[in-house]
Amino acid sequence: MKIYISGPMTGIPEYNFPAFNQAADYLRRSGYEVINPAEFGDPLLSWEANMRRAIRGMMKADRVVVLEGWEKSRGARIEVELAEKLDIPVVNMFEKAVNG
Repeated sequence: MKIYISGPMTGIPEYNFPAFNQAADYLRRSGYEVINPAEFGDPLLSWEANMRRAIRGMMKADRVVVLEGWEKSRGARIEVELAEKLDIPVVNMFEKAVNG
């Protein structure tokens, strides 16, 4: 199963990459294939360019896992709304459903 990680980046120290990478490590150790936008995002590119990259990555996922604070992130809200419209399940990183 491929999992895409969604969460806040803009305005957070280090673009919140440590939280994304920690989640990716945990999910990979749990046997999932992970699509982590922190691994292919580029802080030198525009928000729009990074969102295009992120959404392309998300389209390969079977499930979207959201990190804490995703509700406050314009990009993560867009990702979640799109995932829901496309019937891609969205779960919180800390819910048991991640493992389901």
